[in-house]
Amino acid sequence: MVTSLPSSQNFFCNNNTNNTTLNRKNLLKTMTTNENNLKVGFIGSGMMAEALGGGFSNSGIVPWQNVYCTDPWQPRLDLFSSFGATACKDNCELAKHSDVIFIAVKPYAAAKVLQEISKELTKDKIVISICAGVTLETLEEAIHGKDVPVVRVMPNTPCLVGACAAALARGKFVTDEQADLALKLMQSVGVCVVVQEKLLDAVTGVSGSGPAYIYQVIEAMSDGGVLCGLPRDVSTKLAAQTVMGAAKMVLEKGTHPGQLKDNVTSPGGTTIAAVHELEKGGVRNSFINAVKAAAERSKELSKE
Repeated sequence: MVTSLPSSQNFFCNNNTNNTTLNRKNLLKTMTTNENNLKVGFIGSGMMAEALGGGFSNSGIVPWQNVYCTDPWQPRLDLFSSFGATACKDNCELAKHSDVIFIAVKPYAAAKVLQEISKELTKDKIVISICAGVTLETLEEAIHGKDVPVVRVMPNTPCLVGACAAALARGKFVTDEQADLALKLMQSVGVCVVVQEKLLDAVTGVSGSGPAYIYQVIEAMSDGGVLCGLPRDVSTKLAAQTVMGAAKMVLEKGTHPGQLKDNVTSPGGTTIAAVHELEKGGVRNSFINAVKAAAERSKELSKE
């Protein structure tokens, strides 16, 4: 599960107050002036919000000056403010000023936050939840019967470097134009596909939690290189680049990964010897079980 640092679940309002992927370069050229003036709010300013905000800013789609944030932990607000974002006094103030509102709190707090800001929400504002396991039905019901567009997104932290792998599902009050805007926002920081909501748990298992699996792969490969005599920095760089290169081969060549593996396993060679050891260690099965475990945990969260 993708998690953030302490969220704004206790930050209450002041009482006085279709699988589609676009080319990123073409996408940014098609963004209208209106979209470039979007005001985006993050309720919960943890690591994922930071990654998304940084990705939006780096892509030029939403500058930090157009970002609003709340969080109960002052150091997080100070960090966002140092980027150029505006720290709001409460969640209602943020909702009032934002066109797109990201709910980036712990899953158990999502409904409470939406109840809190519901009076500020309208059909012209888009709510995007990145809370694992919290269903569209739960989110929509929390807004006290108002026809507010809600989108569920499962991103991952590589959005900070423009390499996000995300999926979204649209709620029943989302117009085609609003769905397109949500998709454009996410595609500005990487790849985003549209799926049925029932598949978002599986998305969590594959890509939402996936970076952690690959970090372990890189670390393990680096350890192996060090064991064989490579300096740590050299070994880590080679391991990370190998992972990136292999991924690019899959994405750009369109060849099945099994075939790509076969292409580099010469009879009696070094690679097949290594693959044999991985099979003996149950690596393939471990990855499958890891995806399944994350997906099941995501389903559990929807019931808590």
